Amino acid sequence: MDFPVYRKLSNNKSFYKILSEYAFEEIQMVGTSAIKTKISAQKFPEIIRIKEMISLSEPFLKSSVKEYQLYASML
Repeated sequence: MDFPVYRKLSNNKSFYKILSEYAFEEIQMVGTSAIKTKISAQKFPEIIRIKEMISLSEPFLKSSVKEYQLYASML
């Protein structure tokens, strides 16, 4: 798989840039503000969450670099 991969939650409140099978960035929308967090997966539940994002398991949807950058510009 080629990284980065972009995903979002179905409620359009969290957007993800998956950098590898063990790391991702998340932009969370809180009202009209955005918060960015970088996660480096070290524990099993975090690794499983990344796998779920990549495989588009519910509640994750496909996103794009353009959509991610739109919310990143709000930081």
